[in-house]
Amino acid sequence: MTEPNHVVRSHDNRRQVLYWRLLARLFDHEEQTSLESASLAVVEDIGLPTALLDPRAGVDSVVQRHPELAAEFDGLMVPAPDGDGERNRAAEVRRAALVSKLLLNVFASRSGTVTAEQLSRWQSDAGWLERALGCEPGELRGGRPGGRGVSATDTRGGAPAPDLSQLIPEIGPELGAIEADLVKRMHLREVLADPQLAARLSPSMSLIEQLLRDKNNLSGVALANAKALIRRFVDDVAEVLRTQVEKAGVGALDRSVPPKRVYRNLDLDRTIWKNLTNWSADEERLYVDRLYYRHTARKTTPQRLITVVDQSGSMVDSMVNCTILASIFAGLPKVDVHLIAYDTQALDLTPWVHDPFQTLLRTNLGGGTDGTVAMALTQPKIAEPRNTVVVWISDFYESRSAPLFDAMAAIHRSGAKFIPVGSVTSAGRGSVNPWFRERFKDLGTPVISGHIRKLVHELKNFLT
Repeated sequence: MTEPNHVVRSHDNRRQVLYWRLLARLFDHEEQTSLESASLAVVEDIGLPTALLDPRAGVDSVVQRHPELAAEFDGLMVPAPDGDGERNRAAEVRRAALVSKLLLNVFASRSGTVTAEQLSRWQSDAGWLERALGCEPGELRGGRPGGRGVSATDTRGGAPAPDLSQLIPEIGPELGAIEADLVKRMHLREVLADPQLAARLSPSMSLIEQLLRDKNNLSGVALANAKALIRRFVDDVAEVLRTQVEKAGVGALDRSVPPKRVYRNLDLDRTIWKNLTNWSADEERLYVDRLYYRHTARKTTPQRLITVVDQSGSMVDSMVNCTILASIFAGLPKVDVHLIAYDTQALDLTPWVHDPFQTLLRTNLGGGTDGTVAMALTQPKIAEPRNTVVVWISDFYESRSAPLFDAMAAIHRSGAKFIPVGSVTSAGRGSVNPWFRERFKDLGTPVISGHIRKLVHELKNFLT
C-alpha cells in the first residue's frame, strides 16, 4: 500500500527542520526561536531525549541517561537499509536528530578560554563522531593508529555502506585543527599545576604536541602531570603499534634447523596421515611409529635499522609515532635500531631508543629543516649496506635539497634499503615536497605516504 502523501511530507519536513537548525547553530550561536521550538517538538514527538538539543550536554551524558542510544551512534553516518517507505523516513528523522547532535557538539566550538572539562568533553564528543564514521575514537585526530575504518564492503543492517575514504581524510585534519585550537586556548600550565584538573585531560596528539613544546617551561607538579600524560599516550599508541608489528608478515621458515620436539609443535594431521598404514581394524587402534613436528624456526639475519625523523613542528605526528615504533622494533631479536631526530640540528637518540618516553622528552619540536646535518650522523652508521635499512621520515621541504638528495641516492646505490616516508600519522595525512617525490620515484624508491601500517609492513618484511 502506498503511504499517504501528507505522511511523506511530514517526515521530510521534520528532517529539514532539524538540519536547518543545525546549519543555523553552526553559523550563528544565537538561537533561532522558531527553529528551536520546532526542533523541540520533533524530538519529543519521535521519542528522543530533549538533551540532544542542549549544546551544553555532551554525548556521554546523553548516553549515560539513555544507554540504548549508544548502539545508534555507532556507525550512524551509514545510510539505513532500504525498506518500508514510511518506516525508513521515520528512521531518517531520528537519524537527523542524532547526527545534528554530533556535528554541533564537535564543530560549533566557541571562542574564549577553554577549561579542562570543556576540552575533555569535546574530545569525548569527537570520539563519538569518529565512531559514527566507523573509526576508533582518536583515530582521525592522530591519536591511536589503526582501527576498523569504513569501506565500501562494510555493511550495516544488510545494506552496503558508502565508501567514506574520500570524506575521512578531509574530516581528520579539521578535527585535529579544532582540538589544537582548544588546547591553545586552555591555560594549560595552570591546569597541569592542579592535579584534579589535570586528571580530567585525555592525552591526544594535539595535547602531547603542546606538552612537548612547553615542557622546558614546566616544573614541579605541572611537569610531573605533563610527563604522566605523555607516558599514558605513549603506552596507548605503543599497544596499538605493537599489535600491528605482530600481525605483519614474518620471515620464511628455516628448514635447515630441525623442528623442536615439543608438544606445541606436534603436527597431528601429518602424524596421523603418515601412520595410517599402522591402523588395526580388529582393535580399531592406530599405532604410531613416528611423530612429526612443525618447523617454527625462521631465517633471521642481523639487521640494522636507522630511523631519521624530521622533528620540525609540522612533523609532530611522525616524531611521536616513529619514536614509539623504533622502540618496538628495537625489542625484536637481531635488530640493531638507531634513531636520529633533526631540524636545523641533529640529535642521536639511539641510547634511549628502547624507551620512547625518555626519547620524546629529549626532543625539541620546531625550527627549520636541514637534513644534511642528520645525514652526517647517518652515513657513519652504515657499516654493512646489504643488511641496513634507512627510513627517512619528513615532508622533505629542505633548506639544502640537492646535496641531501644526492646523499640519499648514494645510500640507495650502496646496496642499503632506503625508504623515504612522507607521513606516518594514524590517518595517513601529510604533504611531500613534489621535487623530492619525483626524484625518489625516478630513483626507484617511491615515497611511502599513507597509513603507518604501510611502514610497519615494509620494515617487517625487510627485518624478519
